[in-house]
Amino acid sequence: MSAHRSRRRAPKTASGKGFDSRTNLLILKTLEEDARTTLSALAQRIGISKTPTWARVKALQDGGAITGYHAEVSPAAVGLNLNAFIHVTIRSTQHVEFERAVVGHHAVLECHTTAGDSDYLLHVLVPDVAALDSLLRLEISRMPGVERISTTVALKTIKWRGGVMRCLKVT
Repeated sequence: MSAHRSRRRAPKTASGKGFDSRTNLLILKTLEEDARTTLSALAQRIGISKTPTWARVKALQDGGAITGYHAEVSPAAVGLNLNAFIHVTIRSTQHVEFERAVVGHHAVLECHTTAGDSDYLLHVLVPDVAALDSLLRLEISRMPGVERISTTVALKTIKWRGGVMRCLKVT
């Protein structure tokens, strides 16, 4: 497979319009498990020749189901030893500004809007408690519209990012 990397975008076609065919689901599962799977091995696994396999992979890339290929990096191997989850409540008039700040922030791994006691849930990775303290006091708390933050520190990671296709139980 090529080292294709694209921006994350929603699939252009809805579920039921091609992405959920058994063959396409198997392609997605296989590539999610090992993005370095060769075209020949992929074709053999799904039971069709290389040309239609490549056409399907290309269509899945172009349609947004495959958003990129990457290496998984161990956070601990690069000194990012502390996972924290930050609940953020903001002023209702500053969602756009807050989201812009979060998207551009180096330590924010994920940001989700939430229903409940807070407006957003951030997942951050930092080297240690001192770095988290600095991040919270000097950066997150000063982002546009922030009124309140509440932080939970993960003591141990039991499961690090499972595969999306496993959620569908594709075999």
